[in-house]
Amino acid sequence: MSAPELIRIVSRDSPMALAQVERVRTELAALHPGIRTTVVPVKTTGDKWMGDLSLVEGKGAFTKEVDAALLAGEADLAVHCVKDVPADRPLPAGTVFAAFLARDDIRDALIHPGGLTLDELPPGTRIGTSSVRRIAQLAAAHPHLECVPMRGNANRRLEKLAAGEADALLLAAAGLERIGRTDVITEILSTDVMCPPIGAGILALQCREGDTELIDTISGLGDPDAHREASAERMFLHVLQGHCNSPIAGFARAERGGGLSLRACVFTPDGKTILNAHEWAGPLDPATLGTSVAVALLRQGARELIDSIAH
Repeated sequence: MSAPELIRIVSRDSPMALAQVERVRTELAALHPGIRTTVVPVKTTGDKWMGDLSLVEGKGAFTKEVDAALLAGEADLAVHCVKDVPADRPLPAGTVFAAFLARDDIRDALIHPGGLTLDELPPGTRIGTSSVRRIAQLAAAHPHLECVPMRGNANRRLEKLAAGEADALLLAAAGLERIGRTDVITEILSTDVMCPPIGAGILALQCREGDTELIDTISGLGDPDAHREASAERMFLHVLQGHCNSPIAGFARAERGGGLSLRACVFTPDGKTILNAHEWAGPLDPATLGTSVAVALLRQGARELIDSIAH
């Protein structure tokens, strides 16, 4: 089956999202030199709204306009951060994931203009973040720090930091690398200090399910480990049925020899209750592992904890 001559790629129009598209275009050009690509940028609800995402249907705020362009035939391929794609419901009818790219860094990075590490920050230091996951973990381990709401793309948040709206920031290390701003990183936090969001560091390529020629072309960009990790993590989140105010974190790791592990946590927003589960499996279906870890947390009371959080 021959590859299409032109692929229209739709994505959010933020600098980071467009940098992600360039990675896809570069990898696609290396695999299929004859293919031309063009970019269809769209502005999503999540990019336009700077308030609490739960007030604009939180889930899907960064994906629905991209999905709409794909389904309307305005584009052929969508590029998503897996962490932005809701896992509590199926993909939009008529679409499929054609590939998951090799995973980038899943860790969070601290940016402090004075060069202090997280443990060195004095009481009252204002951390700019609106992530319920980060807020809960900071409250648990560093209750002397203060979180101040901050949204916007990474460049915008760095501008707000420079303007004095916060004393430090927490941002995704992979995102800073994508926009060429690793120079601002003070400290990369281990996953033991700050457990990442589900799907961190993975880019997913989504197509219409009937475009078999394109799916065959794109599938060659896929990374088997990223596919297994994303599948386990998304099934975990699906079983938990968390909402956009649920502090949920976790990551899967494909290991040598075909093994797969999944570590995950559910927090109360104040960080005072932390539920943990960590399981290993052989060459088990990743969805089975994700289900098993979710069930382990549900047995610890995750359902009641999630349902008790306003959203």
